Order: sequence, then C-alpha cells, then structure tokens
Amino acid sequence: MYKGAPVILASQSPRRKQLLEQAGIPFQVKVVATAETFPPDMAIDEIPVYIALQKAAAVIAQCAPNDIVIAADTVVVLDNTIIGKPQDREDAIRILSALSGREHRVITGVVMQRNGKEITFSKTTAVHFKPLTPEQISYYVDNYKPYDKAGAYAIQEWIGAVGIDSINGCFYNVMGLPVSVVVQKLDQDFSD
Repeated sequence: MYKGAPVILASQSPRRKQLLEQAGIPFQVKVVATAETFPPDMAIDEIPVYIALQKAAAVIAQCAPNDIVIAADTVVVLDNTIIGKPQDREDAIRILSALSGREHRVITGVVMQRNGKEITFSKTTAVHFKPLTPEQISYYVDNYKPYDKAGAYAIQEWIGAVGIDSINGCFYNVMGLPVSVVVQKLDQDFSD
C-alpha cells in the first residue's frame, strides 16, 4: 500500500523492482504478456509510452479500481533507430560495438493508472560511451550476459563503470524507470 492504495508494477524487470524498493514503495508485480508492437509510422519518442499503455491495459483489467498500476517501457535509440534486446552473443557484441565511442538516447515511457485516471510521460537520457575495445565488449557480454537488456547493457553494471563517460539526464531512467518522477506523480496525483 502507498498512502492507502495498493501499487501494482506491470513489469518483470528486476531493475524496475529494485528502483521501487529503493524508493520505499511497497508493490506487487502483475504481468500479462503483451505484444510490444507499435504502428510503423509512429515517432520514436512516442513508442515507449505506447507500449507501456499496452502493458498497463492488460494488467488493469485484473486489478481493483483503487489499485495504482505502473507500467513502463524503455528503448535505446542510436541514429534514430531503436536498438532492441540482443538475440545472442554475436548480436550483443554488434550492438555494443555500434554504441562504442558514440552517444545514444534512452527513452523510458511510463503509464500510471488508478480509478480511470491515467498519467503518461516519458523521460530521455543521453548516454555517451567512450571507445570500447573488442576485449572489453567480449568480457562484458561473456560475464554479464546482457540478453534481456535494451541496448545490450545495464548502466549499473561493469560496462557502465568503465565504459560510460557521460550522461545527460536521469541515471535511473537508463536503468528502466525515472523513479523520482514516479514518486512525485504518486504524491501529487494519486494520493488521497
């Protein structure tokens, strides 16, 4: 319960769970599999909120009206192209090689719903990797196996510590949830 209302996280992401726990928000996880698809002509900046809306809609149908449902989706964008989760080791190496020495954007879309009220927003963080050696990339992929991560990396892991030389925006957004904004919205828009 958060100020009298149950909070439901519509995500299996261990990072999103960790961030809500860090923020001291008690929650349950409820997930319904959804196709993470979007219209082909949709602007990239709108896609994370669109997918988060699908996730929220699938879960809210199974919740009580007073439940606060939080859903999120994160995309990594390089050269105006979405970089998804790697298919395998070679794909992870290819993705990290493409990000090496370059800046990319991480966009997280968030949907919060309760009693018919819906708030949507997105946050964008610019991340710059310094040039990575093939050995560094192979070490990270082989030891951290980033196959469930958009962009083939997690900023809070080894690759972030040694490979990222700057970020412009919210660190936690890159982890998968701009948690300070979520807490702010809970306090402002969903407190009784």
